Amino acid sequence: MPTPLMPIPGHIDPVPLPREVTPREDGRVDLIGLSRAAITEVFAAAGLDPRAAKLRAKQVFHWIYHRGVIEFDAMTDIAKTMRPWLTERFVIGRPAIVEAQASTDGTRKWLLRTADNHDFEMVFIPDADRGTLCVSSQVGCTLNCRFCHTGTMRLVRNLTPGEIVGQVMLARDALGEWPKAGGTMAGLDDDVEDETDDAAQAYSADGRLLTNIVMMGMGEPLYNFDNVRDALKVVMDGDGLALSKRRITLSTSGVVPLMARAGDEIGVNLAVSLHAVSKDVRDEIVPINRKFGIEELLEACAAYPGASNARRITFEYVMLKDKNDSDADARELVRLLKHYKLPAKVNLIPFNPWPGAPYECSTPERIRRFSDIVFEAGISAPVRTPRGRDIDAACGQLKTAAERKSRAELDRLAEEKQAALG
Repeated sequence: MPTPLMPIPGHIDPVPLPREVTPREDGRVDLIGLSRAAITEVFAAAGLDPRAAKLRAKQVFHWIYHRGVIEFDAMTDIAKTMRPWLTERFVIGRPAIVEAQASTDGTRKWLLRTADNHDFEMVFIPDADRGTLCVSSQVGCTLNCRFCHTGTMRLVRNLTPGEIVGQVMLARDALGEWPKAGGTMAGLDDDVEDETDDAAQAYSADGRLLTNIVMMGMGEPLYNFDNVRDALKVVMDGDGLALSKRRITLSTSGVVPLMARAGDEIGVNLAVSLHAVSKDVRDEIVPINRKFGIEELLEACAAYPGASNARRITFEYVMLKDKNDSDADARELVRLLKHYKLPAKVNLIPFNPWPGAPYECSTPERIRRFSDIVFEAGISAPVRTPRGRDIDAACGQLKTAAERKSRAELDRLAEEKQAALG
């Protein structure tokens, strides 16, 4: 049964209600997104004694997150007689792939679907020295940033930890990035397969490794705080996916009350969608500014745990023609960053136009002048190279046209049909 739309108390300060995971029809528990402690708990609840539950959880966690296996039969250090017991009660899931697209510049975009039939997207961006996965945290978004195509979608629900971690798992599947050798762990079993580690057990990918994660896909991560935190802790676990917190960046449009918690409880790099330096302009293009203003936001940035010259805060700034791109805007940006003594880097993003967009992109000359002013003040301000434009994967465009209509459009069509009937 489709999940009803999530109640939204307002466009400025939405508070999405937590949603329970939809149980599988076969009654099995999906282990993706669960920590070792959580897997231990579900194994114990299924009938294993505490010692066995702890050992099995350690083994299964390793196979799921380090090896990338999706079948218990592939777990060679677990007794053959134990594997059917696991298969009967548990599953190692992935989001369903509806469509996969590849850009001419190497960017990849996937349209994914939850078990209760809601669509969301992720993007992989390869560069010479890194491969970055842009991960979604919600189905839709509530923030209605006027330059953002994703913001034209209504929020349906938060993604679960499993659906967030599942994006990373799928990307590693697609990149062929799992170790190819087997290997066993010491355990309780005598009837395990004798398989030794291969010395050449390096991760391999089709030209690019997934080295970085940015929480910059669909949704506002801090409005799905608990699930994002739990998912990223699994991603950062040294015995599993093992991505360093220094290689993970969480982006927020300015949910000030949760920024300090994010620094304390997650500890990853922070990116802030700033996009304007005056109240009037930011109120227009980033409506959450009406709730948490620029000064309050920058004070929270200055207090962000772990921020330093070695771990600078990234300020995202989309370049909109005649809206936020003047020399005066650039100088005010410099003034603000220096006033709050922020260890900052500014990413200047050429606007990606989409049909019906209310803005145009600044000219290349204007963007270059803006960048020069900021650079001359001693603050890094590179211009981001647009990526994946031919597959609508560029910044602010995570909204697919793949044979589906947005929830808002479906609602409108239903209302028109009802009106026609009478």
